[in-house]
Amino acid sequence: MTATLEVSGLVVEYRYRSGLLGVGAGTVRAVDDVTFDIAAGRTLGLVGESGSGKTSVARAILGIAPMTGGRILLGGRDVTTAAGSDRRQIRRDAQMVFQQPTTSLDPRMTIGATIGEPLIHLLGLRGRSLATRVAELLDLVGLETEYARRRPRQLSGGQRQRVAIARALATSPSLVVCDEPTSSLDVSVQAQIINLLVRLQSELGLSYLFISHDLGTVRQIADTIAVLHLGRIVEHGAVDKVLGAPTDDYTRTLLAAVPSIDRIRIPRATTGPVVNA
Repeated sequence: MTATLEVSGLVVEYRYRSGLLGVGAGTVRAVDDVTFDIAAGRTLGLVGESGSGKTSVARAILGIAPMTGGRILLGGRDVTTAAGSDRRQIRRDAQMVFQQPTTSLDPRMTIGATIGEPLIHLLGLRGRSLATRVAELLDLVGLETEYARRRPRQLSGGQRQRVAIARALATSPSLVVCDEPTSSLDVSVQAQIINLLVRLQSELGLSYLFISHDLGTVRQIADTIAVLHLGRIVEHGAVDKVLGAPTDDYTRTLLAAVPSIDRIRIPRATTGPVVNA
């Protein structure tokens, strides 16, 4: 099966300054020799506690974190060396849904303008073509066309996250990075967003990198799972195998922290009617 994303030996380091006048300096390694791939139309769940390096991996894939080692291929294009038209195509092919739609959506912009921004800057759409595509994207995520005239404060948390998903889909990406996309939502709305993501994957052939600390949610959506600890992958494999019979002590610790093991056994999400929440 063709891989949408290939990550090999990824290293991410951040520089810091210390001391009263900032005269001391050093680096901290947030991601250390991380390797995985995501097949077309599949989902990898990247899990680990806060500070494990999950978001740094995502930001490196999107080209917004400082890679100091390794290689990332997106659709066969090398993210680390791409320039010109290749760089522009990578920007179209990889999009992100952030954890907090309240802060990822500009409160001054209408929903239509928010979704339309990547259509204008990356695809060059204008006028009627732009309005038509915005309406199509709203419909795709279960929102009516009239939502285009609203602002984020007029929407519920679940509706704002649907808008964030619509914006991510605007450029018809092959990969969507979902960084804790349901953690700020209540349980019933979380289920709706997961079902929406599953439906969109089925319809559009999307690949997902799904970042979460919630093993129950990962169990519902992921095909494979990578457990990240202190910047390194300590366990990687089919989600049922890793969560059902973990071999690493850290994975066992994560599982032990789940309030109820029954949550891990929730059936996979399925496509179904979209409830507008």
